[in-house]
Amino acid sequence: MNDINGMDLPKRPGAEPTANGVRFAVRAPGATSVCVCLFDDDDQETERADLTDGPDDYFTGFIPGIGAGARYGFRADGPWAPEQGHLFDASKLLVDPYAVRIDRPFAYDPRLGTFGEDTAALVPKSVVEHILPALNPARPYFQSGDLIYELPVHAFTLLHPDIPEADRGTLRALCHPAIIEHLASLHIGAVELMPIAAWIDERHLPPLGLTNAWGYNPVTMLALDPRLAPGGIADLRDAVYALHQAGISVFLDVVFNHTGESDTDGPTLSLRGLGNAAYYRHHREDPGSLVNDTGCGNTLACDRPDVQELVLAAMRHFVTQAGIDGFRFDLAPILGRDPDGFSPNARLLQQIVDDPVLHDRVMIAEPWDIGPGGYQLGNFGPPWLEWNDRARDDIRRFWRGDAGMTGQLATRLSGSSDIFARDNAVKTRSVNFVSAHDGFPLGDLVAYETKHNEANGEANRDGHDANYSWNNGTEGLTDDPDILAARETDAQALIATLFASRGTILLTAGDEFGHSQGGNNNAYAQDNPITWRNWGHINHQRLAFTRAWAKLRAESPLLERTRLLSASDGSDDPDQVAWLTAEGEPMTPSEWEDPACEAFMMALGPAGNRLLVLFNRGARALCPKLPATSGCWCPAIPEFTRDETVPARTVMAWNETVTTP
Repeated sequence: MNDINGMDLPKRPGAEPTANGVRFAVRAPGATSVCVCLFDDDDQETERADLTDGPDDYFTGFIPGIGAGARYGFRADGPWAPEQGHLFDASKLLVDPYAVRIDRPFAYDPRLGTFGEDTAALVPKSVVEHILPALNPARPYFQSGDLIYELPVHAFTLLHPDIPEADRGTLRALCHPAIIEHLASLHIGAVELMPIAAWIDERHLPPLGLTNAWGYNPVTMLALDPRLAPGGIADLRDAVYALHQAGISVFLDVVFNHTGESDTDGPTLSLRGLGNAAYYRHHREDPGSLVNDTGCGNTLACDRPDVQELVLAAMRHFVTQAGIDGFRFDLAPILGRDPDGFSPNARLLQQIVDDPVLHDRVMIAEPWDIGPGGYQLGNFGPPWLEWNDRARDDIRRFWRGDAGMTGQLATRLSGSSDIFARDNAVKTRSVNFVSAHDGFPLGDLVAYETKHNEANGEANRDGHDANYSWNNGTEGLTDDPDILAARETDAQALIATLFASRGTILLTAGDEFGHSQGGNNNAYAQDNPITWRNWGHINHQRLAFTRAWAKLRAESPLLERTRLLSASDGSDDPDQVAWLTAEGEPMTPSEWEDPACEAFMMALGPAGNRLLVLFNRGARALCPKLPATSGCWCPAIPEFTRDETVPARTVMAWNETVTTP
């Protein structure tokens, strides 16, 4: 093996093919030695070479005569001192954390966590890849206020009959015209791909016959899961290009808060074997004990340069190699944590928004984790958008019939100024949603009062208990036409409320055509028909309704705005609102506070050019009195308007039209 000096280091850690060999670099804080192992196509080790210990915990080296396609892994030796957080074990083959491709999916095996047990036969091999010519993406098509579509690649495309069978369940399916046509019909601003980086099953799942269906248990940050991307990063690049051609941006849901190496009994796959004490957070008073602010067994030490470098490299990789437009950060407060807690000014958060490659990408925080002070909604600050669970819960509670929710719903419809108007902000950063991957899908919100997670093998203990859901008279499946009609009405009301709200909005794939999980509100382990979208059983009425509201929102000059609403003042300001009773009169304080209030109207925009939306959660139809106008009120969605009566539990909208003399 030929050592290389500092002048010849790869541009970043990982494996870099050259004209006559491959340079390797890996960061292994605390290791005494690191070697690289090469493997042939039969998974047999063919060569082992020591890397040279250099500055900043880097181990580097050069192997001549190999190139792209070479399969490799690392072994790191050092102290085995669990009480100090050191878990070096040279028997463990380690995946390169900077690998851009691996040769197979991860599969859990108890031997992966057994000290002294050689794991070369159990661990995917990193694959040397040529880096594709770098893209220089334009600013994203997406604008705040657009519709985001949360999409699980495998579950969304696996059963689609128009997609070639070999492409179903993969990123390649997203290039198919049938998928793009469906997304375009919903006026999608961006698809948000649920995690696609290579992940491993949680160790309790295989004995239950279950597998991870969501991907929120990653091992690598740059390498895609081969089940979703058989062609590696090129598959993602092609999918992004196809979606861009349709004017649709692409976001990645990324998990930079923990890895699938889990707790102290978990598998050693990559970072744990390269420097457990450095890459993961440990308790100050007990250096051998992992901090678990994620609920997943470990927490990445995002305050350390080792982790920051890896996170930034992964994000840049997806932007320059695939053209990704933005990122949604799972448990985002972890990225801003150090041993003293969360700070919105944390170094990694600042590095992300200031980075020359990343600075114009869309950044979305899931603003909570389970650590101390973990609920940080509203605290990330510009330019971050934030998932707003207050909007989710208040929209659900209003339509469930909870008392005193009129003012709460109006606040959410207005952009949640109680959360996002801090520091004199005039625009909302809210991402409003009614359902997401975590929890009930929209259809189950109106069919189940309680969770039914028995299939997860945890005696229904897992998943949220506070669902703010209702069943319309019968729990779960029913043939009763009246109950089915009531559920459809309620589902449509939830959809319309979401599309009428100010801020960016998020729709979960399948909610528009009736996807159900049978009452499972934590279906992370159900890679089966529970999560697969059934394209052969589409609720066409709900799909048509969703498309109609999506079209209205996309074409309305008043709905896709993000400026916080203020009270009507008689000006031409498009961001003013008047709140009216069903009789067309201004809401009074007593009417706002009336716990039994069942209907009200929202009049957006200036007189002569208003959009009027009526929310009727009552059990009886209304004949509302629309406000006075010098023109006329025309149904905004004529195909779903029934004469002048607003049916029970319905949202209806009108456009104001003034005839010019």
